Amino acid sequence: MVFDFSPLWISLKSSAIATLFTFFLGIAAAKWMFSTPIKGKALIEGFFIAPLVLPPTVVGFLLLLFFGRNGAIGQFLLKFNLTIIFTWQAAVITATVVSFPLMYKTALGAFEQIDPNLLNAARTLGASEWQVFWRIMLPLAWPGILAGTILAFARALGEFGATLMLAGNIPGQTQTIPMAIYFAVESGDMRLASIWVLIILSLALSLLTAVNYWTEYSRFMKCRDTALPSPYDDGDRNTAFPCLYDDGESSGLSLNIFKSVSGFALNVGFDIEQEVLGILGASGSGKSMTLRCIAGLETPNSGQIVVNGRVLFDSAKGINVPPKDRKIGFLFQNYALFPHMTVAQNIAFGLQHLSESEQTQRVTEQLISVQMSGLENRYPQELSGGQQQRVALARAIATSPELLLLDEPFSALDTHLRSQLERELMQTLANYDGITLFVSHNLEEVYRVCKNLLVLDEGRAIAFDAKEHIFDRPRNVTVAQLTGCKNFSTAKRISETVVEAIDWGCSLAVVELVPESLAFVGIRAHQISFVRECDRANTFPCWIASTVETPHRVTLYLKLHSPPHNSQDYHLQAEVFKEKWTAIKDHPFPWYVHFEPIRLILMEA
Repeated sequence: MVFDFSPLWISLKSSAIATLFTFFLGIAAAKWMFSTPIKGKALIEGFFIAPLVLPPTVVGFLLLLFFGRNGAIGQFLLKFNLTIIFTWQAAVITATVVSFPLMYKTALGAFEQIDPNLLNAARTLGASEWQVFWRIMLPLAWPGILAGTILAFARALGEFGATLMLAGNIPGQTQTIPMAIYFAVESGDMRLASIWVLIILSLALSLLTAVNYWTEYSRFMKCRDTALPSPYDDGDRNTAFPCLYDDGESSGLSLNIFKSVSGFALNVGFDIEQEVLGILGASGSGKSMTLRCIAGLETPNSGQIVVNGRVLFDSAKGINVPPKDRKIGFLFQNYALFPHMTVAQNIAFGLQHLSESEQTQRVTEQLISVQMSGLENRYPQELSGGQQQRVALARAIATSPELLLLDEPFSALDTHLRSQLERELMQTLANYDGITLFVSHNLEEVYRVCKNLLVLDEGRAIAFDAKEHIFDRPRNVTVAQLTGCKNFSTAKRISETVVEAIDWGCSLAVVELVPESLAFVGIRAHQISFVRECDRANTFPCWIASTVETPHRVTLYLKLHSPPHNSQDYHLQAEVFKEKWTAIKDHPFPWYVHFEPIRLILMEA
């Protein structure tokens, strides 16, 4: 007796064709659901994954309603003398329907695991949404997509109930392996059923083993690459990045936007010329959101953004230039280097409009400028943190942007490397002809890098001035706190040059004229001085409530006028270098503190 292998060939053929359809349909549906903000997503997704949870007979019945002679699709096909019922094409349709949810959910999960900053980085480098998908999303999601494809094939191979209802069990035409097993058992031929069970079990186990192997291999490679120590250190980087720009005159950035997000409202406006503007604020104050609105990654509810006379956004006129056309360089906090591309490919990503020779030349220039020559074929995970930052900066400026946005570029670096790269960045920005916005919550970093400062608090601009004015004369407590002031007292005006510090229990002479609206007086911790005698104005006895030491400084918590009752009973914080602390720590109490009148900060409510 010759063994009939037709169920095997029919199963493999229908499953392979179904998997091909499922591959493209699943990825397309996943991309659409991932990228498109639409209402009713939960309902749509429920429709997509229903074949995964419904009984196969229910799926088969629904397909009969559509493809049967009285169904909508069946009636249409009859006009061309075509029918689907009881054909091998029906087996393909049922296999496609039941395997689609696996492909869709796996692809969607793979897309959702991609760092959004990678996609946004591609957009700011001029990539269209199709290029973002093809060059970033698909390569990064490929391991998950491949696993989903294998699982979809395995599911299609094992489909029985819906296939039986739509395609029937016609030997040599529609009979698949699951149906061959079922009817072999029905007829009492256990030997034949066992053979088919072994065949389909071998196929299924082989496919699942391939999925598990691929998953483990991908995890191993990721862990290995992440843990791979860089064979290159940062070396001696005393030479700053040379200037690569000569864009001519810039007319500046004009910004006035409002955006409401989940109970948080960003309402900020300013105008700057060609300069480096620091944006300072606490976490959640709207710093990064401001940059994202400028780059086009977020859309304000209203307002206007104009760069060098070019309108990027205008709610009144309906203008909203896409990120790829804004000519803006964006250095993300985590650098957002494309992990599947080499250093050279990362830098060249935004240069696709140039010829291959021009791209090569521009990449070579950038590699030299950031002192990364010889590492162009390395991948990001093979670089140190400082090298990654250099590559990200080179990529951001390779396109000669009109505006450079730096979102806390040093936050992921250690102290020594941060200082090293900061000096180089300052030289780069000094030679850069465009506009730069530098976001940070590190006040010392902002002070060193930037000329002017914008201070944000809960989405509002509360100060916008030269950095010296903001640090020396903050006009309210919030700005003073954000710029490092730790000592405040409610205050009232006594005369034009005298105030009463109510919380400190003393009167203070000041240099500037006291405003009628005075609400607080303050002094920075490092500007409190210690003297031997109480022989001048603004000098008061004090006692130490507690101390906190760092490697180079000591913070003293001081109680004025009388000894403290406990470590929390204090008025002021003073900071002194270790050398000063060593010289004064053994002096008997009371000590005397002096507030220089010019150092006192007067603040309004």
